Amino acid sequence: MKTDLVGISGQKEEASKEKEMSGIESLNRRGSLDCNRDDGRATLILTLTLCNVRKTELSKAAKVFELLKEVGWPLQVKKESALEGGSSWTQSFRGIIILCNAENIRAVNRTGIIYSGHLKYPYQMFETQIHHFETRRAKKPKNSVDDLDIFVECEVHSADVGILITSLKRVAEDVKSSREDKVPWFPRKIQDLDKCHHVITKYDPSLDNGHPGYADLEYKKRRAFFADLAFNYRAGDPLPCIEYTAQETATWREVYRKLSSLYPTHACTQYLDAFQQLEKYCGYQEDNIPQLQDVSRFLKERTGFQLRPAAGLLSARDFLASLAFRVFQSTQYIRHFSSPMHSPEPDCCHELLGHVPMLADKEFAQFSQDIGLASLGSCEAEIEKLATLYWFTVEFGLCKQNGSIKAYGAGLLSSYGELMYALSNKPEYKPFDPEVTAVHPYQDQAFQPVYFVAENLEDAKAKLQNYAMKIKKPFSLHYDPFTSSIEVMNTPQKVKRALHEMKEELKNLCLALENLS
Repeated sequence: MKTDLVGISGQKEEASKEKEMSGIESLNRRGSLDCNRDDGRATLILTLTLCNVRKTELSKAAKVFELLKEVGWPLQVKKESALEGGSSWTQSFRGIIILCNAENIRAVNRTGIIYSGHLKYPYQMFETQIHHFETRRAKKPKNSVDDLDIFVECEVHSADVGILITSLKRVAEDVKSSREDKVPWFPRKIQDLDKCHHVITKYDPSLDNGHPGYADLEYKKRRAFFADLAFNYRAGDPLPCIEYTAQETATWREVYRKLSSLYPTHACTQYLDAFQQLEKYCGYQEDNIPQLQDVSRFLKERTGFQLRPAAGLLSARDFLASLAFRVFQSTQYIRHFSSPMHSPEPDCCHELLGHVPMLADKEFAQFSQDIGLASLGSCEAEIEKLATLYWFTVEFGLCKQNGSIKAYGAGLLSSYGELMYALSNKPEYKPFDPEVTAVHPYQDQAFQPVYFVAENLEDAKAKLQNYAMKIKKPFSLHYDPFTSSIEVMNTPQKVKRALHEMKEELKNLCLALENLS
């Protein structure tokens, strides 16, 4: 069985594509992304090329302007103008840009979002303020004389920039921005995680015809129910309580029974200790799928981690950012009953059986948070490396214990087949070295040919922290566990205040040590 982690699988390709987003000259000005605005919104300059405009179903690109006229905006543009050299306007209004894969429809409307994706199954929706929109015949047409260059100046929420650009690249050519010239947006407080829920549709059962549930309308309806719960969730809300069906419970039973038979011989001691406690306090048993609320409470008491519902496979940046706040984004749906031993995407079997027991260990919890903290404000290239580190550790990590190799990675501990394979004599083992691991290619469609083995979890944590210190950023960050917030250490006063708090804590520890002696 191959189970992908939430937020990592499928990101290497997207990240490599986004490397193109260096500073560029727009059609008529140079723009940038201002990520330091207090309102969390960013001014974004985009250029892109639409190819073969005459072949699209939008009246030769002029429907963009025709639609504006239909909805009553005070804008007059001749239909043929877009094809005869270009058109532009500079006027601030709320609107959307629609980019549709299926029909290559592209249009502008006033509903207050930038939309990119398939009309029936959208990739994302983004609220925007459009300041300038310009088209002109492409300077360097690739396909025909009907190629158009597009220039857009707009405001979007900073958290949406990366996924917006990625979505635009699916339906347009030469999408560029000056994004990498500035620090990418990142959440500053735990409530900001409400914006970190961008879902990668790579393995969605409605879009992936290889998904076991692709032809099952009832399953897709059930998945939509879970997605709505996740998208409507806000920080501080009670976690949704699910009444699982008999069929869903039967799938859980089969997975639980088979995996739990392997744990005593294949899982690390930290996992085994936590799993025993979960069975005792959180309803971990064959005939019961644990509720996130109970599990989250359990984790909060032990390591400070908590859960929040996720709609599916999240972007790497969003998922890793959540870890910085000791929040794990967990799916609640279960894999299709026809394939209990394999899921192409994360599900509650993967989260509850793979991730949760390890998050109850303090050393591992700190390791997970350290990866998250390292991701905040990092460029796309560093996000890709951190995602790969996460893949080979939190998902598919092995460690030495009492002269043996044991599993601590969730992808292994939720996969009967790969757990057996990983601890056989078939794969290759390499010592865990973040510099090497971060750039090693991984396999998300089959068993890993190579696994990285840590000396122990404490050693892995120390090596990760050293690696993270080398990531270049124009600032340092401090996590405040009392307020669950991130502070940018950009003034001497902030650094002094943090040092004072550390000194006070050190005094208490020294006093405790004196009392013991």
